Amino acid sequence: MIKRLIYVVVLSLLLAQPSLAAAADKDVLLPLPSFADLVEKLQPGVVNISTTHLPEEMESADDTLGIVSPNPQIQDYFAPHNPQQLSLGSGFIVDEDGYIVTNYHVINKAQEIMVTLADERQFKAEIIGTDVKTDLALIKIQTQEKLPTVALGDSDDIRVGDWVIAIGNPFGLGGSVSVGIVSAKSRDIDAGAYDNFIQTDASINQGSSGGPMFNAQGEVIGINSAIYSTTGGSMGIGFAVPINLAKFVIAELKVKGKVERGWLGIKIQATPAVLPEEISTPDQSEGIVITSVSENSPATKAGIEAGDIILSLNGKKADTPKDFSRNVAETEPNTQIRLQVWRENKILPFELKTEKMPEDAPQPQPVPEPEADKGFDLSFETVSPELIEQYQLPHESRGVVVISVAPGSDAEIKGIKPGDLITEIDKKPVLDINDAMNYLNEARRENNRPVLFLINNNNIPNYAAVKL
Repeated sequence: MIKRLIYVVVLSLLLAQPSLAAAADKDVLLPLPSFADLVEKLQPGVVNISTTHLPEEMESADDTLGIVSPNPQIQDYFAPHNPQQLSLGSGFIVDEDGYIVTNYHVINKAQEIMVTLADERQFKAEIIGTDVKTDLALIKIQTQEKLPTVALGDSDDIRVGDWVIAIGNPFGLGGSVSVGIVSAKSRDIDAGAYDNFIQTDASINQGSSGGPMFNAQGEVIGINSAIYSTTGGSMGIGFAVPINLAKFVIAELKVKGKVERGWLGIKIQATPAVLPEEISTPDQSEGIVITSVSENSPATKAGIEAGDIILSLNGKKADTPKDFSRNVAETEPNTQIRLQVWRENKILPFELKTEKMPEDAPQPQPVPEPEADKGFDLSFETVSPELIEQYQLPHESRGVVVISVAPGSDAEIKGIKPGDLITEIDKKPVLDINDAMNYLNEARRENNRPVLFLINNNNIPNYAAVKL
């Protein structure tokens, strides 16, 4: 009886509102946005891309950055048994002279690239330049007339919940349109050093890669590049490269045919949540920790050291390793930059010039911020030939090797494991187990303060602050 009374009251309130009353009428539908006029304007600037490959060059028939679960049926669908293989993708025109942006993996190893315009005309395309690190490529077609282009927007302005429109060539069905929203921003899907993907629930499938993601104003704010799926098809989780990241790459490819990035010669990680008092900044979550500095690099020449904490770049706060790496990479080589660094309880200013990133430069390996602390229990042994062989350490290794880690301890939570090589404790060199124990005992005498390990794991140094 009470439930029925509540139902009557709620229904009366709804009917009292004219707009809601109309919605309650089954013959009247609530107005939803129509994108028909906008899509009609945008479609001429979107193209379909098909490429041919020799069979041995087709590593995979999908085009999804390798994060789609293997599906033999899909691979068979895209790999007919003939001397040449067909791969499908999408792209969009950014210059009326025929420059087209797509994904690198769409045209990788292609023998021939064919572009189909919205009016069904086909052209052969040439590769102007590619960038593996961001999975982007710039291609060009030759035509006697000026082509319709798309406008590039500002991906920093989008908000979670904003409408987005994806246009592409899924499964070879050119000119397909899907609509969704921005589901999340700044997604890291382990696709590369500069991951900063926009996540969307707009339907994206194989063949959509390289196609544009538009905002409700008809501006490109992303490049559809990947999906997450256990079936090989859309599951409502797609990823797009933000256009603000792509703008720098597109400009570089158009002028140089490749991307020349700035380089400082440092490896970095997020600042651990707990640091020894003499090392940490006033705000312990502030800054980015330098874990190593390359020889003869701009950082070394300027006097920057491992263990320094970067606070800002050109006056802009250094928030995350990914953002900092991207900002440095997008700085022209031979450009003067300013860093503020925290060292020994004071802020030090540095001025240095970026250099061109070497082709074989290691990519940033940011370490996740540590979790909550628990107990502490570690055992070490001084580096020996036997341990070097057992854990496959570099032959010139010096320091102590972790032999055991207590389950559930703070050290385990921070990612320390048997075989890790510890070369410094609290920024002091560790040559043998005596050094290690002296530093640990010193920390215990100082109210069991945390200690800072410099760990070399697979030649990748990183800091871990561990509570005793």
